[in-house]
Amino acid sequence: MYAIPTLFGVSVLTFAIVRLSPGDPIRIFTFGARDITAEDIDKLRHVYGLDKPMPLQYLDWLVRLVHLDFGQSFIYHQDAFQLFIQYIPATLQLAILALVLQLLIGVPLGIVAAFRRGTWVDGAIRVFGVVGHAVPGFWLGLVLIIFFAVQLRWLPTGGILTVGKDQWDILDRLRHILLPAFVLSLTGIANYARLLRTETLDVLGQDFVRTAHAKGLRERTVVFVHALRNALIPVITSLGGILAALIGGALVIEQVFSWPGIGRFTFQAAIAKDYPVVQAGVMISAALLIFSNIIRDIAYGVVDPRISVK
Repeated sequence: MYAIPTLFGVSVLTFAIVRLSPGDPIRIFTFGARDITAEDIDKLRHVYGLDKPMPLQYLDWLVRLVHLDFGQSFIYHQDAFQLFIQYIPATLQLAILALVLQLLIGVPLGIVAAFRRGTWVDGAIRVFGVVGHAVPGFWLGLVLIIFFAVQLRWLPTGGILTVGKDQWDILDRLRHILLPAFVLSLTGIANYARLLRTETLDVLGQDFVRTAHAKGLRERTVVFVHALRNALIPVITSLGGILAALIGGALVIEQVFSWPGIGRFTFQAAIAKDYPVVQAGVMISAALLIFSNIIRDIAYGVVDPRISVK
């Protein structure tokens, strides 16, 4: 139920910011057309409803939004939602692989750092965590392209598939997605490594862990059954909104690697003042954020039975 007022607030802010930004979309996509007159521009503005007062434009859009109608794209003259849907699979591939890399690399690094506290391994992982936060994604992406694609020629410079390759060529797709997914996941890897180290050290000092050792339980049982299950609760907290964050954060990475996803598509639409496409992108991202928070709440109850999800 909280999703309803949340999405309503997002819709108001999105509509206001997009429509009040400088620039006229009609003049932008008719720029350079010699046979376009002022009357033609006024007619186009009437066709797209841009000649109405701002509140009426919002009400018209809100009524259509309830029926999942985001309007027609100014540039492509197609349904904005259908256009957006075409780019979602590419971004989801990138975001999901980045999330998998974050969990598969960041969580073990944090656990190893906790159990090797004070050693050079712990120090190296902590330095990696700081570097992972400090390095800008666009810069790292360019460096990796120069090294792996230009110098070594092991991986492609960008795109989602080599021209002429079959669309089901999994190996070729993996070669294209590897670099952008790693760059997108780097900050998350650093976050999880630092978070798991802190939480694991805190849990290992709890009374119930010492009691488990005193009972003579095996080290593996104490670590994986008692300690890590409690240490993972803050990780689940951080997972709330991670999918939407990855999708939103993919904009820069998609630009660097020419990845045909929704971030790049929405950015191009924003430059062209294609209001329906931009509004569709923001609303779908907001819905993903709310959905991921619901999944987080459910996961709470799975990890910690003390928390009710009813």
